[in-house]
Amino acid sequence: MTVKLTVVGRTDVGKVRTNNEDAFVVADLARSAKLDTSDGDKSVDVPAEGMLLAVSDGMGGEQAGEVASALVIESLRRELAANKDMVSGETVTKMLDIAVFGANKEVFDAAKEPGKKGMGATLTAVFVMGETAFIAEVGDSRAYLVRNHRIRQITRDQSFVQLLVDAGAISADEAKDYPHKNVILQAMGQKADVKPAIGKLALRRFDRLLLCSDGLSNKVQDSEMREIVDAASVLDDACKKLIELANERGGEDNITLILAEVSGEGLQPNKDSESVTQTFEIVRDFVQVEEGKGAKKADPPLVVDKDKAVEEKSEPTEKADAKPVEAQDPPEEEEDDSPKPTDASAPGDLTTRPQQMVVAAVMIAVILYVLWEFTRG
Repeated sequence: MTVKLTVVGRTDVGKVRTNNEDAFVVADLARSAKLDTSDGDKSVDVPAEGMLLAVSDGMGGEQAGEVASALVIESLRRELAANKDMVSGETVTKMLDIAVFGANKEVFDAAKEPGKKGMGATLTAVFVMGETAFIAEVGDSRAYLVRNHRIRQITRDQSFVQLLVDAGAISADEAKDYPHKNVILQAMGQKADVKPAIGKLALRRFDRLLLCSDGLSNKVQDSEMREIVDAASVLDDACKKLIELANERGGEDNITLILAEVSGEGLQPNKDSESVTQTFEIVRDFVQVEEGKGAKKADPPLVVDKDKAVEEKSEPTEKADAKPVEAQDPPEEEEDDSPKPTDASAPGDLTTRPQQMVVAAVMIAVILYVLWEFTRG
């Protein structure tokens, strides 16, 4: 049975910057074609080969960030289209790995060119295949699900601040205004290899998916996103309102978002008794990759400031694996199912001394980096 996708995407330079380093794509992989949503909502039947929605936030300054995000988006679309014959429930993760690896390599190689050193980008991609959405994440752009008048963040930021939240060093509320929000622990093009975090979501009829760069999420609260997205009968109206709100609050960064609604008889209806936790699965959580060996590392050696795109190394420190937990709703919309260690984006259970040590090590690395930048310039 048919699954339909109504989708729109928009990007805005903001109120401060002169160039836009964000990029996004909506693509029909059956035809290897990009969907133009510049004039508003588009509705399509999801082909067997799937639909791609992706947002990338570039970094590197001047034109380098713009180049990085464009490379990520275009390479990802091309690689997924080239491997569309692999599409099945068992091979989608491998397909995403191949595509993300190829996109990472293009940025990594391009960053060796003059004037592009240190450039990189985030990536949040949603691959819709039938009644399932696969979510791939590198960096701190985000994907949200709006269902049953609630909003849930279904990605977890790969950032220094999120590391502190997971370790219990700061609360989620404190994280909103915490220093060094631009410091991320993984980015496309910063190392020879990259491992995206991957989630799997069972879609329900009239689910709405929101992908965005941090130009939106840093300015607009989750509850505000939910209110605007939930109320809109035309998705493009919601996109415009969200961008306007982010700009009203300063617009210091580029603002990019994709908003999509799934419908059709191929999807099960929403049930009030069914929580997001019951329909969302972490396929692979974020881990760092040891350069040249492809081995997992528990310590976070890569620290990237998106404003400067400079790599820093911290001393290796033993660390227990962070466990994904599901994002909490705003207080007035709490569900009965409490966050569990296997859900995405709520505070983790890393409270022992080794975890406190890794937090201290990363904080020292960031402080040394800031001091180095200050003395240099």
